Amino acid sequence: MIEYIRGIIDELSPTQAVLETAGVGYALGITLSTYTVLQGKSEARLFVYEYIREDAYQLFGFATKSEREVFQLLIEVQGIGCQTARMILSAFSPAELAAVVQAEDVRSLKAVKGIGPKAAARIVMDLKDKVLVFLGDTSSPKAAGQSAAVAALPVVDEAVQALAVLGFSPAPTHKVVMQIVKDNPSIQVEQIIKQALKML
Repeated sequence: MIEYIRGIIDELSPTQAVLETAGVGYALGITLSTYTVLQGKSEARLFVYEYIREDAYQLFGFATKSEREVFQLLIEVQGIGCQTARMILSAFSPAELAAVVQAEDVRSLKAVKGIGPKAAARIVMDLKDKVLVFLGDTSSPKAAGQSAAVAALPVVDEAVQALAVLGFSPAPTHKVVMQIVKDNPSIQVEQIIKQALKML
């Protein structure tokens, strides 16, 4: 079992990081929170979850153990797969998700693509006791004081591409992303995608 991978960041997008170590490049699916932590860095250590089936072998990387632990709790919930769990953790940090679950805020959970009323209710029921430890978790990766304004067009393209990977159609996605950027021209990619996930 792979606990973590430390290496040079060879490629980075809002949904994937490629870490090169000992001449091997590992492609890891990541959340927006982890993407934010990795931005601007040349090297990183990501905690790994290995998803292994007969027809698939995927690696998911997380900036903190807390995020990986919550990811593992989510995929244990009936009907929640790896991609949906990643989307949930792109919309909420572990601490935010813990607060949502404790408040039984089904509406906020339903705002994430792929989460219907039944799935949201199952998440609340299954995780209410298990996520208590993550309330107020300060180790959750967050964007800390990113002051550099990004030109609108590259940000729009990057956000639309990331949302396409998550399963959203480009045309309506582009419309939503353009509106978000229009309202806040200096917004970061992570925040664009977070808002879009709740609007699409």
